Amino acid sequence: MSEWITEASGDLMSYLRTFLPWIVFAALPSGDWQWAALAALVVAVAVIVQQIRSGVGPDGLIIEIGSAVFFAALAGIAFADPDSGVHAYSAALSAGTLTVIAGVSLAIGKPFTLGIAKRTTPREVWGLKPFIRINVVITGVWTAAFALTAVVLAFLAHAGSAHSTLATLIQVAGFALPMIFTVRYVAHVQAKAVAR
Repeated sequence: MSEWITEASGDLMSYLRTFLPWIVFAALPSGDWQWAALAALVVAVAVIVQQIRSGVGPDGLIIEIGSAVFFAALAGIAFADPDSGVHAYSAALSAGTLTVIAGVSLAIGKPFTLGIAKRTTPREVWGLKPFIRINVVITGVWTAAFALTAVVLAFLAHAGSAHSTLATLIQVAGFALPMIFTVRYVAHVQAKAVAR
């Protein structure tokens, strides 16, 4: 059993690919937010197409599909009114959207990390309770991290610091901390399984 536990959360590259549109959006200059949103949309669609071609099913594309919908809406708003008040809250809205996507995936019993983990895990373990439980915990942590990030970024936006260095650091932490948890949690579960 311990052989697949390492893969039960998916690999780092799968997570980077999944969140690539959000990374692109955060990395591009905030003054060009309409182009950043469009670039993120293009990346989201490209990732979806690439993943479908490699055989990934819809349950493995929960974040990617949500990303495409979000960035299509955001690009539409940004191009329609580049001076929109949405701009100041775009980072908070991004984290809030990820919170909703991840939270809904938990609520419907299809944690988004399960789809990512299936990409690197043998099919025969997909239905095992420990495999599902690991991914429920991991998705719960990601959801909490996204929610906390959204709240902090909303406060920063309200205070006029939406595009500050602190806001950028909060965004980075909102992805880095759950990623670190994912790696350490899986290592912990694997160590317990080996000890048994």
